[in-house]
Amino acid sequence: MRWGFPPPKITCGLGLAAISYVAVDYLRHLSPAWHERLQPALWSILALIAISRVPFYKHWSSEFRAAIPFVASMLFMLACFLLEALSVRFVTAVLGLDWHSETPPLPDTGQWLLLSLNEKLPGPLVEILRARIIGLHHFLMLFMMLAFSVLFDSVEAPGLGLGARYMFTMAIGRLLRAITFVSTILPSARPWCAAARFRVPA
Repeated sequence: MRWGFPPPKITCGLGLAAISYVAVDYLRHLSPAWHERLQPALWSILALIAISRVPFYKHWSSEFRAAIPFVASMLFMLACFLLEALSVRFVTAVLGLDWHSETPPLPDTGQWLLLSLNEKLPGPLVEILRARIIGLHHFLMLFMMLAFSVLFDSVEAPGLGLGARYMFTMAIGRLLRAITFVSTILPSARPWCAAARFRVPA
């Protein structure tokens, strides 16, 4: 008896590529010399493998149809970035604070939740969460790998459609973070919040 479910997709290659990228990138903290050698080699190998699959890709028509939502999602994400930058500038101008490029970025609500649990979680778990293993640039690079994995049928095409959904979701998160930041500081300029985030002039 046959069921209407598609066969499971083989994604071991995608997982291996992701683990390899994170491991090689973490070498920048352990051995910068090896990191400088291995990272270009890894990217070259992944690029050659992807290029070799391009002639056999069968979903170009769906990729072209998904191009407009992809561009729209990108513009929406850039607009959210602009709103976040303007919000930070506006808040610092209202509070009379000194904003500069060395100021750490705004934490999102998930990060706030984890920070609030620091005193409640076990010490080793807190150290793992604080370790610089996975950062924002890792998620961006892993997203690129996920989008290109359509060449290997690891995920369903189109890859641009997947990218559009990813960027739209990320933009919504940035928008909520900016709204949370502004609504927290503007109505009541809490000294602990401003002092922790900005350099207050004497």
